[in-house]
Amino acid sequence: QVHVVESGGGLVQAGGSLRLSCAASGFTFSNYLMGWFRQAPGKEREFVGSINWSGITADYADSVKGRFTISRDNAKDTVYLQMNSLKFEDTAVYYCAARRGTWPIARAKNMYDYWGQGTQVTVSS
Repeated sequence: QVHVVESGGGLVQAGGSLRLSCAASGFTFSNYLMGWFRQAPGKEREFVGSINWSGITADYADSVKGRFTISRDNAKDTVYLQMNSLKFEDTAVYYCAARRGTWPIARAKNMYDYWGQGTQVTVSS
C-alpha cells in the first residue's frame, strides 16, 4: 500500500524558515521523481519544485527560486523542502507527490502518480 506523508508544517513569521519532510512507502522511492506543490485558499494547486530520482536535478517555480531548496535521501525514502525567507504569500497547504520514472523535471499536476494529504504552512506578516 502506497503512503506519502508530509510533515513539518506550522506557523512562522515572515522572514523565517521551515523544513518540510515527505516520507514515502509502498513503492520504490528511488525510481520516482518527487515534487512539491501548494494550494492557497481559493487558488489552484501550483507547482513549487521537483527533484529527479537521483537528486541531481532540481527545478523550482520562479516564485520560490533562491528561497526554497529541495533535497532527497533515497536511503530514507524521504524528500525535503527547505523554505527560507518565507513570505505571507507562501501561506498554503503544501503537498508532496511522486512520479515514476527518470524524468528530470515535472511541473504539471497530472504528471504525478501519488499524492500526500498535505501539511499547512502559515506565514504571519
